[in-house]
Amino acid sequence: MPEAVDVTNADHYVWGEVSDGWRLLDSPGLSVIEERVPAGAGEEWHVHDTATQFFYVLEGTAQMQTAEGAVDLEARQGVEVRPGLAHRFFNPGAAETRFLVISTPNTRGDRRPVHVAL
Repeated sequence: MPEAVDVTNADHYVWGEVSDGWRLLDSPGLSVIEERVPAGAGEEWHVHDTATQFFYVLEGTAQMQTAEGAVDLEARQGVEVRPGLAHRFFNPGAAETRFLVISTPNTRGDRRPVHVAL
């Protein structure tokens, strides 16, 4: 029987020393993660060679920085990042940001850091 999942019972991890992630769904073909990023924090530039990702802001504001330019996001807005596009999620706001990142297929083993000169 299916069970409800949320941040209280999902697999939790810490990234970037200050941000949290909860694996709400973790299958080979699909990943759904809820993440929390404090004000002024973000991730390193990286790329996925096979995964398509969709970032959807639940609370706060965010900026998806890509090699093609930045996309500013508010709560209830999202953006797709296609395979091969260098990107980084950043919280430019004064409060924490919570968002979902949905990936197909799963990004495990499909992430490599890159240097982006803007």
